[in-house]
Order: sequence, then C-alpha cells, then structure tokens
Amino acid sequence: MPAKPRLRLVLASASPRRRDLVQLIGLVPDLVDPADIEEIPEAGELPAHTAQRLACAKAEAVARRHVEALVLAADTVVACGRRTLAKATSERDARTCLELLSGRSHKVHTCVVLAVPGAGLRERLVTTRVSFKRLSQREIEVYIASGEWAGKAGGYAIQGRATAFIRTINGSYSNVVGLPLFETVALLEGNGYRVG
Repeated sequence: MPAKPRLRLVLASASPRRRDLVQLIGLVPDLVDPADIEEIPEAGELPAHTAQRLACAKAEAVARRHVEALVLAADTVVACGRRTLAKATSERDARTCLELLSGRSHKVHTCVVLAVPGAGLRERLVTTRVSFKRLSQREIEVYIASGEWAGKAGGYAIQGRATAFIRTINGSYSNVVGLPLFETVALLEGNGYRVG
C-alpha cells in the first residue's frame, strides 16, 4: 500500500521572527500566507485570552483559503498585570512600555494554533515570565534610538539589545521571541506532521 502523502503546511504569519524560528528547527513551510485580521484586544479581555482568540482567528481565516493543508498560526501578547501592551508603533509607545516594564516582571503569552483538515483547531497556550532590571532614562533613550522596538509587542525585542535588560526569564525563551518551539513541534507531530 503506498504511503499516505504528507499534508502541506501553511504558516499563517507575517512575522519574520516566526519564520526565522521555524527555520531554526528545520521546519520549512510549503507556503507563508499571513492572515489579515485586526489585532486589537476586546474591552475587558484578559491578555492570555486575547492571544488565544487572535491565534484561532488567524488559523481559521487562512484555513478557509487552504482547506486541505495544515495551517500553523500564532499570536503573542505582552502583559503587565492585566494590561495588554500593544505593538509599539511610535517612540512614544516604546517609551511608555519600557517605563512600565522597568524594574518589574511581566508575562508573555503565545497561543499556537494548528488547523487540521477535517478535525478543527488544536491549540497550546504558553506563558513565560520575564523580569526587567530597573532602567535608567539614558538606557531607555539609547534603546529608543536603536529602532529595535518598532512593531514589537511590549516595545522590545528580547533577541536584540534588550537582552541586556533581562534579569530573569522563567519559561520558554523562543516564546518571548514569538513562537514556543517545543510546543509547536509537539503540536505538529501530535497531528501527524513530522518535523526535521
């Protein structure tokens, strides 16, 4: 009996960081097709729920375009207490985020969702706690000048200069970058897609 053909894998993400991460583990999607959805928290919505809702919405939107493929989607939310920190789109946004995170711990939630043809959605929510040192005004301004904050949730990129701000990290490092790799591999392989 001939082997069952492997399902195609579609990565539903515009994030270059997620593309870099999947390549790091030898995962090469057949197609990259970002979902075009509005990524805004709903009123009163808890940060972890925002990540779950948006990741599921991305997976569903792209799965409608690729009904016979596995669709991998994710959403990452940075939370300070019950507050969701949006992607920084201006120096003012980034400065506000960094001043808020300075000297305290925050959580990074990523929900990874796999749309499986004929079987619906499978998801994993991963949370990492990150603790920042107290930042001086000069450190904040130097970081702002670097431009690394642009488009980053919470106004920083852990894989860049901001790594010098991190006192401790409890949980998945790749989750903070934008995709928890251990859980992603487990989700794919648990649904019949071999990685590597």
